[in-house]
Parts: sequence; C-alpha cells; structure tokens
Amino acid sequence: MKIVVLNGSPKGNISVTIQYIHYIQKKFKQHELKIINISQKINQIEKNAEAFHSIISDIKSSDGVIWAFPLYVFTVHSNYLRFIELIFERNVEDAFKEKYTSIISTSIHFYDHTAINYINSICDDLNMNYIDYFSLHMYDLEKEDIRKNLLKFANNYFDSIENEVITLKNYRPIKHSPISYIPKITHNKINVLNKKVIIVTDSLDNNNLKNMLNKFKNSFSQNVELVNLQDIDMKGSCLGCLKCGYNYECIYTDKDDFINFYNNKLKTADIIIFAGTIKYRHLSSTWKKFFDRGFFNTHTPSLSGKQVGFMISGALNQIPNLKQILESYTQWQGSNLVGFITDEYDTSEEIDNQLHAFSYNLIKLSNVNYHKPATFLGIAGMKIFRDEIWGNIRFPFIADHKAYKALRVYDFPQKNYKSRITNSILILMSKLPYIRNEIYSNRIKPSLIESLTKIVEDETV
Repeated sequence: MKIVVLNGSPKGNISVTIQYIHYIQKKFKQHELKIINISQKINQIEKNAEAFHSIISDIKSSDGVIWAFPLYVFTVHSNYLRFIELIFERNVEDAFKEKYTSIISTSIHFYDHTAINYINSICDDLNMNYIDYFSLHMYDLEKEDIRKNLLKFANNYFDSIENEVITLKNYRPIKHSPISYIPKITHNKINVLNKKVIIVTDSLDNNNLKNMLNKFKNSFSQNVELVNLQDIDMKGSCLGCLKCGYNYECIYTDKDDFINFYNNKLKTADIIIFAGTIKYRHLSSTWKKFFDRGFFNTHTPSLSGKQVGFMISGALNQIPNLKQILESYTQWQGSNLVGFITDEYDTSEEIDNQLHAFSYNLIKLSNVNYHKPATFLGIAGMKIFRDEIWGNIRFPFIADHKAYKALRVYDFPQKNYKSRITNSILILMSKLPYIRNEIYSNRIKPSLIESLTKIVEDETV
C-alpha cells in the first residue's frame, strides 16, 4: 500500500515525530510511506500551484493518509493549519474523501488531546475514514513496550485499509448561519480610568467582527487601541529551533516587529481582547502564528495578571475543543478569562447587550484585580511543565528553569515535610484496628474542615 505521511513539523526530516514514521516503515517494508514536509515547505506549497497540486495528486493516488505532527501551543503548527485552510480554500476536499487516516503526534502530553481532537474533526469534515490516534512522548521510542504498541497501532491501521472497515464519525458538521450584526442600542460610555486596553485582531474583512469591534471600542469614553496582526511584520512562524530556551532570545529578534509588539504592547496592557473569525474549526493560521511566535517566552507565563476576553465571529459553541484551547491558554498564562463574545445570537440587540456587559466586566474586574482560581486546565498543565522542566527538558530550557525557581513553580509534594510526617504517623496508627475504626468512623469528616472552620470563626466581622 501507498501511504502519504503529512509531516507537521517545521524541522522537516529531523523532527522527532518522523523518527516514529521511520520505525514503522522499517517494520512494514511491504508498504510505502511517502513523507511530505508540509510545515517546513508551506511557503512553496502556498505560492507554487504545481507543488500544491503534486501533494494533492499523491493523496488522491494513495491508499491512506497519516497526519504526523508535533504539538505546538495547544494544537498543530501554524504552517500545518495553513495547509488545512488551503485544502478548503482551493476546493480539493474530494482528494481526501474516504481515505483511511490516522494520527501520530509527539509532545510532552501538554494538551495533546486538543491537537488530536482538532485534526480528528478536520478528518471528519473531509469525510475521511478515521481509524485512531497514537500520542507519544518525545522519547517514547526508547521504550520497548511503546515500540511494540506502536507496531500494533500501525498494523491495525494497515489492516483497516485492507479490509475496508467501517469507521465512526466523532464530529458532526458545523451549521452556522449568523445574522448580519448591526449595532442598535446605545449604552452609557464606560470610563476605562487608568487601565490600558488593547484589542488584537487578525482581520477586519468580516463585517460582523468589524461591527462588534467598533461597538466595543465605542463602549468606552476613552480611545482604545486596536492592532491588526496583518499590520505587524512577522517574517515567519516558530521554527522549533529552541534558541529561546537559553534566555528567551528568539531567532527573529531584531528581524521583524513581533517581539517588540508582544513586549511593549501586550505585556504592558491591563486588558487584552483577542478577536478573530473561526476558519475550519480554529481561528486563522495568522492567529496560530501569533500563538506559536509567542513561544519565545517558552514555558514561562508572560501575560500574568491581565484580564482577557475573546471576541469571535463563528460557531464557537459548536466547537468545544477550540473553546477549551482558548480557555486553557488563558489559564496557563495566569490571566483572568472574563468571557467569550460571539455573533451566535438571534438579534443584534442581544449582541449589543452582551458587548456592553462584556465591556463593563472587563473594567470592573481589572479595577479590583480579580482573578478566579485556575481549574484542572491550568493546574494540571502547569504541573506537566513543572515536572518536565525540572527533569527531561531542563536543558535546553534554562530560562524556564530559572523562572520556575523564582516563581516557586517547583512545589513538589515531597517538600511538604509537615504533611509527610503527619501522614506517616496516621498511617502507622491506622494499622491498629481500634484506632482505625475510630478514625474512619468518627474523626475523618470533622477533621477535613477543622482548619477551615477555625479561620471562619477567627475572622472579625
């Protein structure tokens, strides 16, 4: 069989992900796995029609397609996402129809599920026969049990193609017919006081988004800055070179405008609005380039303490995976997510009222410096970074290691000596049946709230 492997790494053949493909090829020599370096060659693919259609021709003549990619900031690399946009923009979806497909991804398991969900949903939109995914840690190939399991995954994929198995759809088509939003209601203007508010968008071509942005800007008595990413010189997307790992210095430093914009505009703002239009189950590849380029801060939060909101045109509520990506990004950054505003309402008046409430809450919460606690999305993700920076990837990410020490991210439970001593004593005591029965029958529930009730009782009114 001929299988086309779409490589999502900007590093091309020297990517970690492709080593897993090479391993599969070595074990299944009867099949041809043709690797196409999508992310590395996206400029050529986009500008050269012959190069693009050569890829599409390979896909048409193939027996299957493997989406192979490393994780980049909650999902795939922006160049990979741009290729997906080109598939739909150039109406070549039929080349993918009914092709058997699977996913191989590599990461440190930080939000690998959202990247997999995204590609899975694209496969379903392309009417492909989606088999399965295999999510790997970067160096899992060193483990014999993982290698054996990888071969079982590959064998199942090849067997599914050969036997034309029936596959299941995991994502339903998006159905979205937005109203034409035209502001109707005039609200009292809100004083931003001394707060710096910045809006970042990727385009003003969408009338609904443009009108929402104008309505939002006009909600305030002072001018609010709007920055269009199209006006910022970005020479390219993240190259995965890891030069930033030493001291946050990017390979693009002093070569384009992005880092100055990020440091001087976003990092100095109190309130940030990210505004965009959904394209094929994600924000645009321009927005993804923004998120990828922001990785010059590596794994260290760079927008902590800010109030953040998202203004989106599109069926966001039909794409919970995208919503989780945006919410998780905000929590990981240490920002406070005020909310999402979309054009998914039945009337312009509803959008007007939502925008006014959104504007008011941004200023109000910024004034009192409110930040809701992180959920699993922020806490679990940060613990993965904590453990990896402490261990496997301290080098090359030296800057993260220094920052994590300063920010006290290294909060390992073994450092809590009081808890360790208490647990050891209680575990020893519980070996005696009488004491164990007393603890579990009468003492546990009251003890859980003992320290909390003391705080409540001691608090003066």
